[in-house]
Amino acid sequence: MAQYMFLLYDSEDWYDDLTRAEWDQAMKLHGEFAAAVEKAGARVLGGEALERSSTASTVKQREGAEPMVTDGPFIETKEALGGFYLIEARDLDQALELAKLCPSGNVEVRPVMSTSDEAAPPA
Repeated sequence: MAQYMFLLYDSEDWYDDLTRAEWDQAMKLHGEFAAAVEKAGARVLGGEALERSSTASTVKQREGAEPMVTDGPFIETKEALGGFYLIEARDLDQALELAKLCPSGNVEVRPVMSTSDEAAPPA
C-alpha cells in the first residue's frame, strides 16, 4: 500500500459566519469520508484541520543570510490550505477515487516520497 497526502483547499470565508449546526454538519461529512475510506480497504493514517492562513508564519531560506521570518502566508490566494489527510491506498487510482469523496472544495493528491535507504539513488 502506498501513502498519499490529501491537501484540502477552500475559501476561508466559510468560517466568517459559521453556525454550530454548520460546523456539526461539516464534521459529520468528514466522519462519513473517513468511514468510506475504511470501507474501500484503504486507511486514514492521520489528518487535521488547520487554523486560518492569517495565523501562519513563513520562514524563507536565503543564500548566505539568516532565514527571514514573516507573519502570514507567503502568497495571497483566494483559497487556502485548510487541512490534510494522510491516506494509505492501494494505488493512485484508488487515492483519486477516495479524493472524489472528500468534503472539500479542492483536494490536491500527492504521493508521499519514500526517504528510506532503499529509495536513495545509488552512490
